[in-house]
Amino acid sequence: MNDVSRRGFLAGAAAVGGLAATGGVAAAAPAAEASGGHPPLGPVTVRPGDPRYEDLRIKGINVRFRPSPEAFQLVGSTEQVVRAVQEAVRAGKRITVRGGGHSCEDFVGDGAQVIIDLSQFHDVYFDPRRNAFAIEAGATLREVYKTLYLGWGVTVPGGECGEVGVGGHIQGGGYGPQSRKLGVMVDYLYAVEVVVVDKDGTARAVVATREPHDPNRDLWWAHTGGGGGNFGVVTRYWMRDPKAKGTDPTKLLPKPAAAVLAGVALCGWAEIDETRFVRLMRNYGEFMERHKGADSPYASLWSAFLVPCPTEGAHQGGFIITGQLDATVPNADKLLADYFAAVTAGVDKGVHVLPPERRTWLTSALSSGTNQESGRYKQKSAYLRKRYTDEQAKIAYRHLTKAKAPEGTNPPPMLWLLSFGGKVNTVAPEATAMPQRDSILKATFITYWPDPAEEALEIRRVRELFRDLYADTGGVPVPNAANDGCYINYPDIDMADPAWNTSGVPWHELFYKGNYPRLQQVKAKWDPRDIFHHALSIRLP
Repeated sequence: MNDVSRRGFLAGAAAVGGLAATGGVAAAAPAAEASGGHPPLGPVTVRPGDPRYEDLRIKGINVRFRPSPEAFQLVGSTEQVVRAVQEAVRAGKRITVRGGGHSCEDFVGDGAQVIIDLSQFHDVYFDPRRNAFAIEAGATLREVYKTLYLGWGVTVPGGECGEVGVGGHIQGGGYGPQSRKLGVMVDYLYAVEVVVVDKDGTARAVVATREPHDPNRDLWWAHTGGGGGNFGVVTRYWMRDPKAKGTDPTKLLPKPAAAVLAGVALCGWAEIDETRFVRLMRNYGEFMERHKGADSPYASLWSAFLVPCPTEGAHQGGFIITGQLDATVPNADKLLADYFAAVTAGVDKGVHVLPPERRTWLTSALSSGTNQESGRYKQKSAYLRKRYTDEQAKIAYRHLTKAKAPEGTNPPPMLWLLSFGGKVNTVAPEATAMPQRDSILKATFITYWPDPAEEALEIRRVRELFRDLYADTGGVPVPNAANDGCYINYPDIDMADPAWNTSGVPWHELFYKGNYPRLQQVKAKWDPRDIFHHALSIRLP
């Protein structure tokens, strides 16, 4: 799953318990430099009948989807990507791209004849020519965090699941445990290298930067939240804090906290009735409303209200509320204690707050969500500008505590409320392609099932929970005073389905709001043949 990991949250709870590019063909790093001093792997073509083919088919996290292309192309350099794209275009083959394999929908496998696999193109290094950190598109967040921190003592505010690939993660915005304090990933994006296809069918590599006079700046902007699979194949990112000065790499990206203080509250369904559940959800939402500002003493807080399932085995048949913050801020212990006191206030029983635990930042970052998980699942998302109302909390309670349906064998869907806001909201909505810059929480809705025969039932359950929560706005979180649409890194094709989106608001308004027309202009300029497309891709104007 993008950005956030079910396993990471639950495992964590259990533990407590330069030079500006000016456009044109990219001045890519020499092959030896980009591969740590050795020639890059590839290109490798894997076709049906090759024993490696099945390994590549099962790489994706969502096992609902198993691609069967004519060939996988494993690449290790930008030049190899250019050749692979060019050959596929000339042959009239449909191209898709895969990095970490965490797409929530079947955007990689659907109709793909050639899948370009970036997983072996994954170096992370400092590029003195651009005075920025280069991250190749096949790198995982785990690789990025470890290399940046151990090499230079710096980091980027990416997601919690370490096996997510940066190729798609950054394009959609990218958020995680440090975002309230530092912002989102795209706030640090200096440049992007993209293999595009011109109107005449020529594939070429282009570097686009945030420099005001870069003729390719619109392509950079489109990759600050426009989502993956829209404009070309991203091969490399360069990251640098826009406020950084000088050429010392240890000062060009933010430093993480030296240590984090983490705690968890366990909530048991045996004693958490509807009244207590509504109070807990109200408390949590009101706390995030009060502390949404970047100047809040809780700016470093990463918190979640996680309702996994009301069955035995999930923390004794309950749910959890988590919280962690920078352990070095003044009065960190009191701040965390006050947070848990506020979110559990008025709930007389059924809640047990465990003693907090101190961990180094890197240990925390590498232990949260770093194991790649897989399964059949459906995921949905929403941004919240205000807390859920008490009536919405009651709707959630009824869905989440519903007895097992006679025809099903699995627990109800999961609802997670994840902390947002802070530094994220200090950026103008149009400054990046990610327009949601006035939210306090992200909500994600997930359902898992082991048996393929249960797919229709389980998807219907999560769809109905989502629809009922947003019944007043046509079953979807239409941007208004309380809602702010959906997160493109959690793509959901239901938003384009009139059976589930009865609001009359088009899907692209939910994901991109007023930035969509500009994204369409970028699409027309850089992918005029619509080579790169999927069910929720930017449409040509």
